[in-house]
Parts: sequence; C-alpha cells; structure tokens
Amino acid sequence: MRKLLCFLLLLSASLAHADDRPNFVIIMVDDMGYAGVSCFGNPYFETPEIDRLAAEGMRLTDFHSSGTVCSPTRAGLLTGRYQQRAGIEAVIHPRDDHPEHLKGLQKTEVTFAEMLQSAGYATTLLGKWHQGYVHNSEDYHPQNHGFDEFVGYHSGNIDFVSHVGDHNEHDWWHGRKETREEGYVTDLINQYAIEFIERNKEGPFCLYIPHLAIHNPVQVRGDPVRRTEEEGWKRWKPADFDERIEKYRGMTLPIDEGVGQIREKLVSLGIDHKTLVLFFSDNGAAAYDFPSGSPDLRGNKGSVYEGGHKVPFIAWWPGKIKAGGEDDSPGITLDIMPTLLSFAGVERPADRPLDGIDLSPVLLSQQSLAERPLYWASLGNGGSRAEAMRDGPWKLVVNHPKARKGSFENEQVELYRLDRDPSEKTDLAGAEPDQASTMLKQLKAWYADTQKNATPQLGGWPR
Repeated sequence: MRKLLCFLLLLSASLAHADDRPNFVIIMVDDMGYAGVSCFGNPYFETPEIDRLAAEGMRLTDFHSSGTVCSPTRAGLLTGRYQQRAGIEAVIHPRDDHPEHLKGLQKTEVTFAEMLQSAGYATTLLGKWHQGYVHNSEDYHPQNHGFDEFVGYHSGNIDFVSHVGDHNEHDWWHGRKETREEGYVTDLINQYAIEFIERNKEGPFCLYIPHLAIHNPVQVRGDPVRRTEEEGWKRWKPADFDERIEKYRGMTLPIDEGVGQIREKLVSLGIDHKTLVLFFSDNGAAAYDFPSGSPDLRGNKGSVYEGGHKVPFIAWWPGKIKAGGEDDSPGITLDIMPTLLSFAGVERPADRPLDGIDLSPVLLSQQSLAERPLYWASLGNGGSRAEAMRDGPWKLVVNHPKARKGSFENEQVELYRLDRDPSEKTDLAGAEPDQASTMLKQLKAWYADTQKNATPQLGGWPR
C-alpha cells in the first residue's frame, strides 16, 4: 500500500510538472520589413491586434533574422544553429536545374519541434515549410522533423487562391496527403490554428505558424488566380502607389485578424497565462512588393545591410512578460530554440552546441543581453555572395562585386558604426583599418567553423 501511495504521489507530481509547462505559438510572417506593423512604425495603416500583442507584451527593437531570404532563416530558426551548418545558405530553388534545388533539411539535424515532441508536446506546422521538396527526398517532410501535424505547402510560395506553388505544381497538404481545398491561404492557416489550440487546450503544445503573407504573389481576398499548373506566375502590377498600399493592407490585415483570433481563443480557454506567443518576420522587406521596411534602414530582402535582416519582434505571455516592455539588446532568430527549450525545461541537444542564446532573462526580467558577435552570410539565387558581422556598435559588410557565381572573389569591405549611423551611410573602413581587419578575420573564422562539419547536401554552387 505504501509503495502504491508513493507511486501515486510521484505520478501526481509528474503530472503537475507537465501542467506547468507553457504552450508556445510561434508566428513568423514572410517578407515583412521592420516597419511592417504599426507598433514598429507602419505609416500606411494600423494593425490593431498585433499592436495589442505588443502593448500587453514586449517588443525587442533590435531583433534580426539569421538569413536574408526564406529557406536559410527557417533552417536557422528550426535548429537554433547558423544555417550554414545545415548546408542551407540560399533559397531552396523551385527550378529543377538550379544548383540549390536538391537541398533540404536532413534528418541528421535536430529541431526545436523534435526536442519538444520528445518531451510530450503536441506539435504542428501550419503554412510554409520551404526546407526541401519531398519529390526530391521524403526525408525533407516536416513530419520527419518533429511535427505531429502539418497543413501547408513545401515550396517557397503558392498562389493564395489556387495553391499552386512556384514550381507550377499544386502544393497544399494535410500531413503526407496532397489535398485540394478551397480557401484563401491566410484564412486557412488562421482556421487550422484555432482548431489546433482547441484540440490541444490541455497542453502542452507547440504551434508553429510560418505565414505565406506578405510574400508574393500579390493577392487579397477575392482576387483572381495568378498561377495555375498550366501557366506560370502572372505578376501583378499596381496602377498607382495607392493601389499598392491597398494590396499591402489587404494582405497584412488577415494576419492581424489571425493574431487576434489566437489571443482571444487562448483567453477564452483560460490558457493565456500559460502560453508564450512570439511574432517576427523571416527577413527584411521585399521592396518590389510592399514598402514594409523602415526608411531609416539601408537595404531590403537579400541584403546583409540592416534592412535585409532587422525585423519586428513581439513576445506576449500574460502574467509572465511585463506589459509594454521594450528592449534594444540585439537578438536573432537562432535564439528562439534555446528560449523554448529553457521555458519547457528541456535539455539542449548534447551532441551539437546551439548558436542562439536563451532570451528568457530579457523577456521575464528585462535584463539586457551580454554583447556577442552576430553573423550573416547571404547567397543569392544568381550565385552572388555577401557577408556581414555585428560586434557591439560595429557592423562589417563584405560584398563580392562581379565575382564568379558562388565564389568569395573580389572582396569589398565596408565598416559602419550603427550607434551613430544606423542607416549605414558612412563607410569607416578606410578610417578604421585595424577594426575592419580584426572583424574580417573573425568573420572568416566564423564561416570556416560552420563549414568544418557542415551537413552534406546534394548540389550547390561551386566554391
């Protein structure tokens, strides 16, 4: 009897511990620059639900994506390690003759979803995967990387109405089953998010929502199909700037509505005080679509200047995160995984050090982060490279004009003081040669370190 009582007490304690573990909702929008929402400076329209999330939570005002385009940032986010270690430096391209087409997230990588899943979390992905095409390898399927459920698409973007991907194939899936389903993509993602939360309200759960919007094709509710399996993408051209802003608004507000629906559902279920919600973007603004970037930042999507990777970030957790908080410590999407594992009480992977750090001291206690170097290495669709390094107020930028595709030739070094020159207008490389030289050596050493044991991939640009 005594043994049975001890067992029941231990079981009760274990269940209580499980009940104490927080839920996670991770919302990543696509191609939204630093000023994409009104609480970060959008001058064109209000985003009331996202603003409310910020007012009731905390803004990090110097937060960055680890990549300047889609696939690399997602690989870094999922693994908590610089994406160069996973061999995913560029967009996993839809064209089958492109050097980057065959790449994908290999099963040897360890994701935050796998770690949480192994700890008893219900996990799901709703939206954009872009970590490899399953017609190249089944290993690339998100359900092989820790997600119990998947509703969304594998490619880089799909038509919001027809759900045809940028490889001109229908690309909408429920798990491993291709599914023909009507609906505007953002609305479908919002709908399934609410259903998942309702089904898993007892927790703990991890809901990862990588939205398609505000990535092209430019389509709002009620717009016509712009891509079919028979015809490629029909690019939309605005009649004037006002029409462009109206489309921008029409693609952003459904995300805003979804954020409000999620918050309201968490509150109505009484689980808001045990749920952390994060909101951020995968890279800077795609200038050819919408002006969501800040005019104070240089560069856009694909660039290693600030406008290419500085993004809005909001954290919301009633009762845990102080309302109206703000911090200007430099953060990066690599920090998400160690933060989630810390809050969940899950040990980090033993066989691979994470490059990100735990943000919980900032979010819970408003403690500033210790200074650390941050790195970026961009590889464009055409094989052009650029690198950057941040160390305190200093920012080193390296471009390679007219270099051979995929190579690091024609090194052109620039140096900026972000505390005095956030717009990166004044190149100080000539005036501060020692600082530039020291940072360049650090940058090259970092890149070499990522390549020592980088995961092998098929294809890729020649070095």
